[in-house]
Amino acid sequence: MALKSTIFKASLNVADLDRGHYADYGLTLARHPSETDERLMVRLLAFARHADEHLEFGRGISADDEPALWQKTYAGDIDLWIEVGLPDERLLRRASGRAGQVVVYAYGGRAMDAWWNKEGGAISRLANVTVWALDDETCHGLESLAERSMQLQCTIQDGSLWLTDGPGTVAVTPRRLTAD
Repeated sequence: MALKSTIFKASLNVADLDRGHYADYGLTLARHPSETDERLMVRLLAFARHADEHLEFGRGISADDEPALWQKTYAGDIDLWIEVGLPDERLLRRASGRAGQVVVYAYGGRAMDAWWNKEGGAISRLANVTVWALDDETCHGLESLAERSMQLQCTIQDGSLWLTDGPGTVAVTPRRLTAD
């Protein structure tokens, strides 16, 4: 018998001072049985950072041809492709050919460092791919906010994010791995 996804609901208020974007989102996230709370919350963080009415969650782990999140035009073209974790360079090369912009939120401590040492040179040559690194402390803080039903506020200013559920706040300052 196959395991089913666990459904998480998030009410997310985004105040993005960098883009002048202020909105409320009612999100439903399906956590694949093999997905961790940490990865789920990094996906949620990526949504908050790129929040838009056309941004949506892909099938992610369960589909090789879809990202964790993406934003399409009305014509069906992919404007933005977002991956979380440590994706293979070949996947990012395919994504960069299909999308206007590809963004990766990498995490995983030493595994992330090893991944970047191995794949970073090839990934850096992809003109429309940006890679952001999240440290372990940040990811553990995000994981602590994971609940089946979440009320979250996200403030974004000068490239930094603050995600809070009221009692707990996580400050996130992603480190850019690719050149500008």
